[in-house]
Formats: sequence, C-alpha cells, structure tokens
Amino acid sequence: MTIKVFIEQSSYGYSAYTEPNNLDYNCIGEGKTVQETIADFKDSYQEIKDYYLKEGIAFEEASFEFYYDVASFLSEYCKAFSLAGLERITGVSQAQLGHFLHGRRKPSQKTIDKIQQGVDRFAGELLALRFA
Repeated sequence: MTIKVFIEQSSYGYSAYTEPNNLDYNCIGEGKTVQETIADFKDSYQEIKDYYLKEGIAFEEASFEFYYDVASFLSEYCKAFSLAGLERITGVSQAQLGHFLHGRRKPSQKTIDKIQQGVDRFAGELLALRFA
C-alpha cells in the first residue's frame, strides 16, 4: 500500500503526517529542514514496525509518497528559485506566489495543478540536459 505523506511548515520547522488510511497506525515526523522531517518520519515508521513485531502484532508494510503544500514548497525552494523564476516556470504571478509563501492566501486546486505541471516540466527538461 502506498500512503500520501504531507509536509507542511510548522512552528518548529516542518512536520510530516499521513493522510487518513486503512492502516492500524499513523506516522508523523518533525524537523528543522524537510530532509530532517522525512528522516524523522521514516524513523517513526521503523519504530512502529519494530514495536509491532516485538509485541507479535501483524504489521502491514507501506510505502510512502511525500507531498508539499504550496507554502512549504515555496519556503523550501525560495533559496534556489526566485519568485520571478518560478513565475516563468509555472505561469503563476510573483504576487500570487508571494501570498502563498507568506500564508496570506491559499491556492486553488487549479493553481496547485498549474504549479505542479510547471515544476514537473522544468524538472523533466533539467533531467534531459547533458553538459560537455
């Protein structure tokens, strides 16, 4: 089973949590960076698994897909991409991106899809590049 894990900004840095699912357990993670948060989430999963096995409780394995909310994505990558650059990549205006980044507005699903498609297209183009 593949479970969605959502990464969001928190007062500590970032948090990760699972979407509602049919498993007997849920995992969370926290960290100052996204990488720390994912590592903490994976540690939590392993601790739950170890506990279940120790207690003789059936444990259903799961794999995880990590998802950012838009504000967390923008916060994490604003050091790598300017809002002007993200505007060129996604077609979403800098002003809107700034509102999402600072939590003044929440993007619609249509806007989230537009950002996702632009980032996917950009990543695909990067992966296809070769340098001499």
